Amino acid sequence: MDVITIGDGMITFNPVTTGPMRFVEKFTKKIGGAELNFAIGCARLGLKTGWISRLGNDEFGRYIYNYVRGEGIDVSQVKLVDGYPTSLNFKEIMEDGSGQTFYYRNDSPTFTLTPEQLDENYFKQAKLLHVTGVFPAIGGQNFQVIMKAITLAKQNGLLISFDPNIRLKLWSKEKARESLLQFLPYVDIVLTGEEEAEILLGEAEQKKVIEKFKSFGAKYVVIKRGEKGSIGSYLDEYIEAEAIKPRKVVDTVGAGDGFDAGFIYGVLNGWDLNRSLRFANAIGAMVVSVSGDNEGLPYYEDVLAFLGEKEVVER
Repeated sequence: MDVITIGDGMITFNPVTTGPMRFVEKFTKKIGGAELNFAIGCARLGLKTGWISRLGNDEFGRYIYNYVRGEGIDVSQVKLVDGYPTSLNFKEIMEDGSGQTFYYRNDSPTFTLTPEQLDENYFKQAKLLHVTGVFPAIGGQNFQVIMKAITLAKQNGLLISFDPNIRLKLWSKEKARESLLQFLPYVDIVLTGEEEAEILLGEAEQKKVIEKFKSFGAKYVVIKRGEKGSIGSYLDEYIEAEAIKPRKVVDTVGAGDGFDAGFIYGVLNGWDLNRSLRFANAIGAMVVSVSGDNEGLPYYEDVLAFLGEKEVVER
């Protein structure tokens, strides 16, 4: 196993038309969830990926389970549970590709996952654990589950990557800061947005943000800047990587998760910082050009073609 992650899987209802959701009459059923998007991104790039979760023992839960298994992700640590409906969200997408998410996950099936249920042998098989701020924000004992996972990862020599992924519809800035700062002393790779870094550290200046994250012990610090590209630092190296222009912006959800998968792919394959950032930027650009949280996540060969590094024979 290369990568494992823990998170809530959701059914995502995407609007058929753009504009305010109150005027949308039809939706299409898709799947989503930050950690799940990341897992799909890693699997499509060719990494052996495992997902730890709980889903409702209902039609939506079975749909997610089968979809994820079909992507080649290990689901041996995923269980369907009674009494907890599979989480949902509805998306609002405006004409420019921006939008909002409306969550219905107050009684998440992941509340049945306890720290004691984490299998240490599963962690022993992996190289890296990826965690985000979404899972603990949902509530229940999810924070304790992540702390136990981090402990098991550290005990067994795994790298730990962390994306704050702060969802202010799920918790306040103060609660997010109080909780997520407790992860930082154990994190090797930080993958953050600019606003999230300011919420956590109270700092906006990029080099100071990097130094603050490194003061906790992070080896890699990456700041995702969307259409402005990304900034990365490893040891004494500091690189500003230009954005890669997408073909068209359709739906921005999932771009950050795809970026994370791309950067982690680079790290696990021993790439230099510049190559990893460029690869991750390309995936972010590819994701926003496709509707859906993870439909635009590419296979490795697709990224090379997008970067002009591989010839594509179209007919």
